[in-house]
Amino acid sequence: MDVLVTGGAGFIGSNLIRHLLRFHPSMRITNLDKLTYAGNLANLVDVKSDPRYRFVRGDIADAELVNQLVGQYRFAAIVNVAAESHVDRSIADAEDFVRTNVQGVSVLLEAARRFGVSRFVQVSTDEVYGTLSGREKFSELSPLAPNNPYAATKAGGDLLIRSYVRTYGLPAMITRCSNNYGPYQHPEKLIPKAVTSALQGQRLPVYGDGKNIRDWIHVTDHCRALDLVLHQGVPGEVYNIGADNEVANITLVKEILDIMGLSHDLITFTADRPGHDWRYGMDATRIRRRLGWKPQVSWEDGLRQTIQWYTDNRHWWQKTFDSDNWWRDCL
Repeated sequence: MDVLVTGGAGFIGSNLIRHLLRFHPSMRITNLDKLTYAGNLANLVDVKSDPRYRFVRGDIADAELVNQLVGQYRFAAIVNVAAESHVDRSIADAEDFVRTNVQGVSVLLEAARRFGVSRFVQVSTDEVYGTLSGREKFSELSPLAPNNPYAATKAGGDLLIRSYVRTYGLPAMITRCSNNYGPYQHPEKLIPKAVTSALQGQRLPVYGDGKNIRDWIHVTDHCRALDLVLHQGVPGEVYNIGADNEVANITLVKEILDIMGLSHDLITFTADRPGHDWRYGMDATRIRRRLGWKPQVSWEDGLRQTIQWYTDNRHWWQKTFDSDNWWRDCL
């Protein structure tokens, strides 16, 4: 089975490639990644020499390149993990987000339709649903109501997927996952930012009053869910993925400091993010009942393991702070 994984040098993509190669010995994977600041080939040094793996540097919005690749290798499946994903960057400038998250999806869909790709998985986000104000959770039937440019572009890509399923019968599925954490996550994101700041004795910034709530899942549990959707998911379906770990940001940062044996005095509150969603919570009943998935990593174990990984791999994130391109020797 030849599979194209886009954005495979990023946090989720690299963990997914490692998972697929481990559990599917007959699978061959092509990793297409533009290698922007969040793409890091050092994330995949352990699979670089695997004959089942190849890397292609390129942009999913480059129609000529994408059509060449899909036409040449006749992939049985495409898993689109490529995305501009940092909300703050999208607020500062949304242009790259539109190109990758909307135009890039359009290019991939056209190539999949043209060359008869038999499985297409769009890796989306819970942020397309907007924010929750009560005690309910997002289901797959919740309306799309994105509140920032990143979420809006991801919703745009999702709607393109839906249109290709309905118009052309493209066998595509959409997954929408809650906040991921784990190894190899870029240190701009909340958990690695908090851990790496604490390791350097720096202040830990928290937006607003810190009461915004996020639903957390370990990246390995997410990869297991994506694997199931890739092989067993029903074309046209949307699958929410979440581990029922809703935690307020301030509580999370305090937990990190407690595990590291550091004072809460390191916390500093900053001006709130514009349009900051208050709460996310995912109802993952569909994927649990229909595909038999359930999370295996507990919040307590996962958080401790993640803190330990960043503690043990200081060279990885310190070099990232020095230069987003430090890993180019891996090319």
